[in-house]
Amino acid sequence: MMFGRGGSYDVTAVFQNGGQLVRGNQVRVGGAAVGTVKKVSLDDHARAVVRLSLDHDAAPVRRGTTATIRTNSLSGIANRYVSLNMGPNNAAKVPDGGRIGADATDAPVDIDQLFNTFDPKTRRGLQQVIQGQATYFGGRSRDYAQSLRYLPPALSSTSRLTRELLADDTVFDRFVGDTSKVMGALAERRQDLSSLVGNANTTAGAIADENAGLSRTLQLLPGTLRKGNTTFVNLRSTLDDLDTLVNVSKPNTRELDTLFARLRPLVHDSRPTIRDLRTLIRSRGANNDLIELTAKLPRLRRLTSTVFPRAIRTFDRSQAYVDQLRQYTPDLTGWLTKFGQVASNYDANGHFARVQPLFSPFSVDPNNGQLTRLPESQRIDAFEKGIFKRCPGGAMQASPDGSSPFRVPDCDPAANPD
Repeated sequence: MMFGRGGSYDVTAVFQNGGQLVRGNQVRVGGAAVGTVKKVSLDDHARAVVRLSLDHDAAPVRRGTTATIRTNSLSGIANRYVSLNMGPNNAAKVPDGGRIGADATDAPVDIDQLFNTFDPKTRRGLQQVIQGQATYFGGRSRDYAQSLRYLPPALSSTSRLTRELLADDTVFDRFVGDTSKVMGALAERRQDLSSLVGNANTTAGAIADENAGLSRTLQLLPGTLRKGNTTFVNLRSTLDDLDTLVNVSKPNTRELDTLFARLRPLVHDSRPTIRDLRTLIRSRGANNDLIELTAKLPRLRRLTSTVFPRAIRTFDRSQAYVDQLRQYTPDLTGWLTKFGQVASNYDANGHFARVQPLFSPFSVDPNNGQLTRLPESQRIDAFEKGIFKRCPGGAMQASPDGSSPFRVPDCDPAANPD
């Protein structure tokens, strides 16, 4: 008992780096302290050889045990510890003074190592970001504490999202590969990306200058969304009815294929017409197309705004006279077409003839239908005594459709030439 090792159990773990371990750091299993770091040294390959002294309750470790250097926080040096993940119980035991190889150990990456990878410009930028965060959160601790209440649900949702992303390793690997290609393409266009960020900064500044209008917009947005919600709810029923219309229309639209096939030649033949119509609408030069005519319509309206109403009132007032004269259209037409023939010096055969119209030279005997010569004294008396009470339009033969002569009071429709 005097020269033995007592109840301690030592094992050596080889790490790529010591992770700032010092003598006396704890060794933990499942969060419980089971030993301490007894010694830290280097081997021939410049690797950290850490000698761990374990209590009797944690000894011996078995093959498959892994060792990891962990930190309690980012600040301080003597805050590291070695965490052991014990191997299976049916594995072989590691003898006292045995070794855990470098393939079964893991060391943390210190934040200093991360910062050492940055160039001076990047470090200054990171410092400005940290200082800007300090300025931003200065005096807003209460608001920041209020926002932290929403952090656990966000982390929980992020955890579920991460599990869904990792559910399919093949798709996730492809996603990571494609993301790498995208980042490479962005790196090649870093100048354009820098300009984009600068323009975005200018845009954000312009939006900030309009903060009053933006605040007003955000105040009106809830009411707008509530009204829009009602519209969208009604739209849902409309879409349901539209589904019925589409289902009913499907059988009837099958013939549209034939219609469009027949319509194609018509469209082909209508190209010249459409081309001419395009020329009518727009042509080179001044005052020669429909667009310029339309542009002058306002001026025409101003010029005719007083003339046209007067003309309309004049037409309205003269409508009764026009209607009365319109009845004598057949008489006027007959006079224009026949009077020149009656009073002309040549007949239809080209013979010279002097003709003078005589009013009512004969009368018709109703018994035998023969013409009887009237004395000259009675030829004009027939008109004066109202023997022929012709209706308007009665100077010509009656129209087959009955549109003339016009029946007016105190006229004889039958008093017209046969």
